[in-house]
Amino acid sequence: KLTVCEVDAGTGAKLSIVCGAPNVAAGLRVPCALEGAVLPGDFRIKRTTMRGVESQGMLCSARELGLSEDHSGLLILDADAPVGQDIRTALDLDDRKLTIKLTPNRADCLSVVGVAREVAAITGAALQLPAFDPIAPRIDARLPVRVEAPDLCGRFSGRVIRGVDARAPTPDWMKQRLERSGQRPISALVDISNYVMLELGRPSHVFDLDKVKGGLTVRWGRAGEQLVLLNGQTVAVDEGVGVICDDAGVEAMAGIMGGDATAVSLDTRNVYVEAAFWWPDSIRGRSRRYNFSTDAAHRFERGVDFATTVDHLEHITRLILDICGGQPGPVDDTVLAVPERRPVTMRVDRCRRVLGIPIEAQDMADAFRRLGLAFEAHSDHFVVTPPSYRFDLEIEEDLVEEVARLFGFERIPADPP
Repeated sequence: KLTVCEVDAGTGAKLSIVCGAPNVAAGLRVPCALEGAVLPGDFRIKRTTMRGVESQGMLCSARELGLSEDHSGLLILDADAPVGQDIRTALDLDDRKLTIKLTPNRADCLSVVGVAREVAAITGAALQLPAFDPIAPRIDARLPVRVEAPDLCGRFSGRVIRGVDARAPTPDWMKQRLERSGQRPISALVDISNYVMLELGRPSHVFDLDKVKGGLTVRWGRAGEQLVLLNGQTVAVDEGVGVICDDAGVEAMAGIMGGDATAVSLDTRNVYVEAAFWWPDSIRGRSRRYNFSTDAAHRFERGVDFATTVDHLEHITRLILDICGGQPGPVDDTVLAVPERRPVTMRVDRCRRVLGIPIEAQDMADAFRRLGLAFEAHSDHFVVTPPSYRFDLEIEEDLVEEVARLFGFERIPADPP
């Protein structure tokens, strides 16, 4: 199972390296760790003898380089990758990775767009949001959906896409961004859904349309019902757990995880893409009852923008068409009950009293303006209408906190009481 490789690593002399990877072949361009290199885990590369053959380095998989969990074989580079180039340059590894730890109230920052809003507010830089151009339907295919529980699902948007190529490779730029965000690339259809979740904060689900029996029904579960999840776990649902069903039974745990029976595979040809608003109270704590958590549940139980389901569905559609091809049907959008955005009043004197500083009303207005909040300014108070993506703005003190953040905590003196 070992192969003796003659390797040109750009050092001016051919190297002899023994390799055990199953995909090693003549002519490949792959990462090569030379003598003296240190790989993740403090693994030092040195000359060694294997089966009586001297090995002068190591050809590497993605996992050995710490890039992903893939250790199925060597990491194959582009056929025109420059021989002898530093792998950091070849794979653009000298970027910055920021780990942001959020307080539970800031679900709006669980995405690149959400963090961009914050950066724009803090720095004053212009915010450039992605455009969501509607995709004209090319076929008239629809999947009937009935929502029986408006206290579970307030809005349900979806569309059929026929004739996709599920075996199309995920673009390298998308795989790279997913891996550096802690996601394991799986297949193009799954990767697109995960990518949009990280980009826009919108969890979505892609059903294999040919595996769906009849239409879909969104309702609360019933005692005795079971579901085999995507992770292989079989769970029993009850009246306290939301589900998506077809004529054959339960096919997904609402807002948490899809089911194995209708999951997409490399043989999938027709899909149904769903983007919904699930009420946070209907999702909160459900996955923990089954001793697991998901990225979708983490977001939905904190609140996901209910106004952009169709926009985000158009974005997912565009990515699927660009990568996998296909013929899209029309968008079906059912709006039942979405949160009312009640205006919140903040008194100028109350803000000054809570913060303990004589902050000007103009600074308060500037904070709201930079955050993109719609507000009315009066002589002694502000009336702010929270946007659809801010579930944490409900009472006066929430607005005081926003003023303090944007004004700058460091500008509030630590005076003794």
